[in-house]
Amino acid sequence: MSVLAIDVGTTGVTALVVGENGAVLSRGYQEFPQHFPQPGWVEHEPEEIWQAVLASCRQALDGQTVTCVGLTNQRETAVLWDRRTLAAPRRAVVWQDRRTAGICDRLREEGHEPRVAELTGLRLDPYFTATKLTWLAEHDPRSWHGVLAGSTAVGTVDAYVIARLTGGARHVTDASNASRTLLFDLRTGAWSEELCELFGVPLAALPEVVPSWGEVGRTDPGAFLGLDLPVAGVAGDQQAALFGQGCYDPGRSKCTYGTGSFVLVNTGTTPVLSERLLTTVAWMGPDGALTYALEGSIFVTGAAVQWLRDGLQVIGDAQEVEALARQVPDSGGVVFVPALTGLGAPHWDPGARGTVLGITRGTTRAHLARATLDAIAFEVRDVVDAMTGEAGVEVPVLQVDGGASANGLLCQTQADQLGVPVQRPEVLETTALGAAFLAGLGTGVWSSCEELADTWRLDARFDPTRGVRDDGSHARWQRGVERARGWEG
Repeated sequence: MSVLAIDVGTTGVTALVVGENGAVLSRGYQEFPQHFPQPGWVEHEPEEIWQAVLASCRQALDGQTVTCVGLTNQRETAVLWDRRTLAAPRRAVVWQDRRTAGICDRLREEGHEPRVAELTGLRLDPYFTATKLTWLAEHDPRSWHGVLAGSTAVGTVDAYVIARLTGGARHVTDASNASRTLLFDLRTGAWSEELCELFGVPLAALPEVVPSWGEVGRTDPGAFLGLDLPVAGVAGDQQAALFGQGCYDPGRSKCTYGTGSFVLVNTGTTPVLSERLLTTVAWMGPDGALTYALEGSIFVTGAAVQWLRDGLQVIGDAQEVEALARQVPDSGGVVFVPALTGLGAPHWDPGARGTVLGITRGTTRAHLARATLDAIAFEVRDVVDAMTGEAGVEVPVLQVDGGASANGLLCQTQADQLGVPVQRPEVLETTALGAAFLAGLGTGVWSSCEELADTWRLDARFDPTRGVRDDGSHARWQRGVERARGWEG
């Protein structure tokens, strides 16, 4: 029995067919466009996402037979669509979008943040879905009219894709995605009427919250490649990666290097609150039991490498960055703070902007490439330091995945900065793998998490180099962060 996993990312859709032994049997990928109508604004056209889902699945399914579908997705993005036609009245507002900073400031000044944090484990930041919906209500009344009238559905990307997969039969989201909206009560495991009222979101417009595994609907053959399959696993991308890495026990942690980087540690059945990190639902079992995680969300890491490629044209391909960075022994004193969309955890400054410091006549593009990889490792260290310090959570080993984890120099730098081993699995696409595991667990392909854990295979282990963690480079990085903060105040 094989499982189809659909991973709807920020720049494209990956589809994997995963066998019973956890091996990837086939894959498909299709990019979709990003839209930047104003500085700090990021949008997606929902129909372009859906067409990318179809194209990537067509590639992956060529010659393959599957028994169920699992879905994982970019989180926090706000999508509106017509309940009957499934057409979107406007573009989706993407998680990276910063247009709601003023709304966050307003709510903070009114004194709402402590209560919001208490209920959700999150903070008032443009990152999350609810303030995007508030903005749409205030600035796009034509689209919002359908929401108020009940003809337009509201949701995150998972809910939209499930609606398309099922031909509009299901309007659902899983608890891990719901917990990223600022509208979900962490402890009750349900939408909060209090928060919906605060952000001006009609409760009736939101999807039903369902468990992360178990059948939540069936694909409509007329809508989805002629297939009638159970949709049996759903989770936000970072929670899916935690699941795909086999982090089923409290204390297990992972970092996914994608467009941004996301460090999660499983905290078990107890939500651990933190002032600088996020408390989130890792997954919900079929019995409604919640497993929680502590998360550090870093907005720009892999996107910084893309900027070197597309913005500065320093490299022709993202894979070239490691070879270029290895041309120099260090960054030559150059510090790059990639706050290209503000700073996420643990700094939380939407007004920060990208900053390059320490340039001299001797600086080359190799130094900038090295500084970029250093910045990714420093950002992750900042999050892990907050986890182990402020939150008191131990991180004895960090498991890594995502595209940039193939970069050996980055993995070694990360181990050196953390002072703990970094482990990389054979399958780097653990976000999609987690979606496959959830769906397979929900349909009997696998019987337990223990059976899933046995499929995990180590590719490489990076042990920290003695003395590097305290060589002063991280302290210099922190000075750079202070220079970058508050630029757009």
